[in-house]
Amino acid sequence: MTLEEIKKLDRDFITAADVAEVLGTDPNSLRWQAREEPANLGFPVVVIKSRVKIPRLPFIRFISGE
Repeated sequence: MTLEEIKKLDRDFITAADVAEVLGTDPNSLRWQAREEPANLGFPVVVIKSRVKIPRLPFIRFISGE
């Protein structure tokens, strides 16, 4: 998924797989980072057991440099 596609979504949260494409990384690496060291990501995450959800608008602001 591209950043433009993420911007057009009509939902509050996106997945690690969505974000991984934009960041050019592996979704599982992103999930691990979210569980173990979320502050190092630079954007907020919600971790519920093995699930990782990323608030869409804060992620867009982070990646856009706002």
